[in-house]
Amino acid sequence: MAYEIKRFPYAGTIDADGHVLEPPDLWENYLEAKYRDRALRIRVDDDGFEYLEINGQPSARSNKGSLGMLGAMGEDDMRPRAERRYADNMPFGSNDMRERIDLLDQENLDCSLLYPTLGLLWECELTDAELSLAYVRAYNRWIADFCRDSGGRLVPIAQLTLLDVEGSAAELERAVKDGCKGAWVNPFNHHRIIHGDERHDALFAKCVELDVPLTIHPTFVPHPPAQEIFDWPKRGAAWGEMIWLRSISQQALISFFSLGTLERFPELRLGILEVGSGWVGAFLDRLDAFTASMKARRGSVTEQFRRQCFISGDPDETAAPFVIDHVGAECFMWATDYPHPDHPHTWVDDLTRYAEKLSPQTRALVLGENVKRIYRL
Repeated sequence: MAYEIKRFPYAGTIDADGHVLEPPDLWENYLEAKYRDRALRIRVDDDGFEYLEINGQPSARSNKGSLGMLGAMGEDDMRPRAERRYADNMPFGSNDMRERIDLLDQENLDCSLLYPTLGLLWECELTDAELSLAYVRAYNRWIADFCRDSGGRLVPIAQLTLLDVEGSAAELERAVKDGCKGAWVNPFNHHRIIHGDERHDALFAKCVELDVPLTIHPTFVPHPPAQEIFDWPKRGAAWGEMIWLRSISQQALISFFSLGTLERFPELRLGILEVGSGWVGAFLDRLDAFTASMKARRGSVTEQFRRQCFISGDPDETAAPFVIDHVGAECFMWATDYPHPDHPHTWVDDLTRYAEKLSPQTRALVLGENVKRIYRL
């Protein structure tokens, strides 16, 4: 799992979406006592493969050795194996605060905003709102503790659930007091209520009150909605998952324009993470053209996006640098996604090529200044 750590040449750079590999016993240690027997935990099946246990039940998705692949960055053999265990396959800095700061120093990064890994897997299979909220409370307490003594170099972002909007609003207030600088939700919810709906307004109001941004981050998603459109064959299933993740994040974003959410909350800061960023120019052009052709009595979607939204892209994108200034340089960020295996450890080379295509002013905004402004760092 060893690979060369390279140093990024530009100062003042911030990773807008890094990850941690949570300890397997996090939920057993941080859940309230009444939920502990239903903790999220890692088990081993009769064939020796690890699987995730959710609410006392084996996961249908996170099983047969897939958990051991979550930190497999830089490995040549990406096939799940029974002997490859999650806790034994954690890259440098993915589970240790001081190692992560050392990694930032080596890579010349000022800080990293941190998101979970196991926390991205379970909500697609759990419909119990009370337990879901308990799971996110436990994670949020742990990530705040993980980052607490980092001197601001590691920035905790709270996980919330749309299964309980009022409960998530209360948890956001608690988590922000504990040090979290923003919050995220997944790109679906089991109530089948799209994100910008008024039934989520209590959470948006709390974000505005606390002056923190809300982001939509990809997670495992329920398969049935996608399968109502078409069935993905087993061969190529991972590619289908990537397309589905991107499309539902785009649908969630559209809802904030079409339902007037950003107009109801003109101070809400809304982010879209880890589904690329080069597409957003054509996306906004089409929405503006549709708005004009339908003679809708509303302002420019692009202007709303520039005023309130931001997007984080990947270092290996080749089209994104050419749309940033067109859309608005104040809206763009970048991310390592470290240590997830689908984003290569060669990000320093990729981001250097990306940054060299930008003007000095735009480069400073995208590499770090936008994160500092939006997250009030």
